[in-house]
Amino acid sequence: MQISKILITGGTGFVGKELVNSLANLGHGMVVLARHGSSDLPQQSGQIIGDLSELSEGDSGSVFQREVRRTLLDTEVVVHMAARVHVMDDKVANPLAEFRRVNTQATLQLAQQAADAGVKRFIFLSSIKVNGEMTVLDQPFTEKDTFVPDDPYGLSKYEAEQGLLDIAKETGMEVVIIRPPLVYGPGVRANFASMIKWMQKGIPLPLGDIHNQRSLIALDNLVSFILHCADYEKIPKAANEVFLISDGEDVSTTELLQKVANAFGKRALLLPIPVSWMTFAAKLIGKGDVANRLFGSLQVDSSKARDLLGWKPVVTMEEQLKKMMDAD
Repeated sequence: MQISKILITGGTGFVGKELVNSLANLGHGMVVLARHGSSDLPQQSGQIIGDLSELSEGDSGSVFQREVRRTLLDTEVVVHMAARVHVMDDKVANPLAEFRRVNTQATLQLAQQAADAGVKRFIFLSSIKVNGEMTVLDQPFTEKDTFVPDDPYGLSKYEAEQGLLDIAKETGMEVVIIRPPLVYGPGVRANFASMIKWMQKGIPLPLGDIHNQRSLIALDNLVSFILHCADYEKIPKAANEVFLISDGEDVSTTELLQKVANAFGKRALLLPIPVSWMTFAAKLIGKGDVANRLFGSLQVDSSKARDLLGWKPVVTMEEQLKKMMDAD
């Protein structure tokens, strides 16, 4: 199916760039909504420059908002990825209000405008934080879990999801909600980028005896799934569904470090220090959250995407890590 126009928010971000390039290669028409203009986007993509949070501020007569509404009139699919992301040491006075302003209110305003304009399908990139922060080993999160997060970022995404499903019921516009865990691929930043630097430098790490299990999603696999869901005619069963998505090959922190080292042609220097010692030390210095991410499990059951939609990952973890090494 050839989609005449797809509106993409967050199209200059880590996931967005890969999605935009993939859409361009497939010949789809697109418009990218971004806070700042970019010369890196494909020539065939249009751009709308502005801050999505304006949609939550009520000034429907602004140039930016008029341009968004005009673009939506002949748009078939919206892929909404722009968000205020999780912040470890948030300095704003009211983090929840700020997350809601961008992640909830602006999202729902955009979705309502999309529905009013006749958009067929609205794809929302949510977060696994809607399910929670950690899982019991071998008891993965599923789409059926009932949980209301108390983390401001996760709560803002949860509230956006609920509002989107309400809009779908009221208007008939199809909504697809995707909750990915950690995404990795060329250009990844934050903790995953730090891990690569550790491996490249050959720094000994006390992470050689960790037996947790964590689900991840390769950038190529996430983009593949978004494209799969964008084909609203071929994939009707995605309508008004929530999907947890992953590579389908969970790894421990120790195994992940070893795989990263192997991909970059390095030897992982991992010392078998007991997790209980490291957890105790981390809590003493106020780094309990870091310890949870390193030592805790976070597994997702992505079988619904495969069984209901017939989707399969397009790359293995080793293949995606190799692409990261080649791009480094």
